[in-house]
Amino acid sequence: MNRNTVISISKGIAIILMVIAHAEAPGWLCKFIFEFHMPLFFITAGYFFSLKYLHDEATFVKKRVKGLYVPFVKWSVIFLALHNLMFRIGILNEAYGNETGGVTHPYSWHQIQQNLWNIFTAMGGYDQFLCGAFWFFRGLFVASILYLIIYKVLDSSIRTEKWKKAIPYLICVIMLILCGWKTYEGLKVITLVQGGYRDMMGCFFFGVGFIFRQYAESYNALIKRYYAIIWTTILFGAIVYAFSYYLTANMNWRSSYTQFLSLPVPALLGFLMTYNISMLLDKKDTWLKRFLVYTGDHTLNIFIFHIVAYKVVSLIKIWYYGLDMQQIGCHMVIHEHSQEDAFWLLYTIAGVGIPLGCTWLVEKWKLKRQSSRTSS
Repeated sequence: MNRNTVISISKGIAIILMVIAHAEAPGWLCKFIFEFHMPLFFITAGYFFSLKYLHDEATFVKKRVKGLYVPFVKWSVIFLALHNLMFRIGILNEAYGNETGGVTHPYSWHQIQQNLWNIFTAMGGYDQFLCGAFWFFRGLFVASILYLIIYKVLDSSIRTEKWKKAIPYLICVIMLILCGWKTYEGLKVITLVQGGYRDMMGCFFFGVGFIFRQYAESYNALIKRYYAIIWTTILFGAIVYAFSYYLTANMNWRSSYTQFLSLPVPALLGFLMTYNISMLLDKKDTWLKRFLVYTGDHTLNIFIFHIVAYKVVSLIKIWYYGLDMQQIGCHMVIHEHSQEDAFWLLYTIAGVGIPLGCTWLVEKWKLKRQSSRTSS
């Protein structure tokens, strides 16, 4: 079976957009990206959901644990162990912090223990200034397993095949209603870190991805001509931009009811826009296609390390402007001059390139080691 590299390219584009937004790119660009880049990850994950897991739940859960929970715990614990060391060497400090003025502090022994418990039991407790994107691990983990549970419950409750076909749509409607209720009344799922909004909306977008796969071939055939792809992409992009200008929304865990209402349309159109671009790039075997496929296949590595990789560029920015060395502790990047210069481009290159470069080197080393073992 041929591999679907269009989705890998879409994930590659999405993770690059995330790095751009975290690098404090120009405000209009960040708002545009935030409209759809995180929903895109949930949609692409849902694209690969299979109904075979309704009768093989253990395999699905094992995959989720291995692919999301284990790397989350592993790297959260490593960064937890390094947190106070980062203060000693100056990477973190109590003078500079995030854009709103918040800073982080060294952990006491009690805080370290509590964070450790939170990491294992709630997929929380991660270092906010070094692992700020780690909420995605929990979000996708909860969203995908929740989708499986709801699907299985509905599948066992509905008897007619006609209504069984409506289950994917029904799940999406249920999740939208629950998220609307939650945001309208300001409710929280107390058993989920940050209240559960991202996890529940993630379940909705996961379901959208599964539904889209059923129509992917028809959609591809509908816009298979070059100009059809171009014009629909421009149309989708224009609508997303209009939303980002007039009705700004994203998957913020503190989203209001208005922001909730503003999110689904640009998120879905943003996915289709990205999918269209990916279809165009997938047509020819170019270096750009290979790079984006590789990037899309290693998105978790970029999620984990892009904030740390930013620090390399922060050192350059400190030298360039003659800033206080303690600004290396800014989260996620140095805020001074961020809307005036083009350092966000360097941050983007480092945030994507350093994790990918290290990944590539590790893979080459493993292959070389395996080859030497085989030959001996």
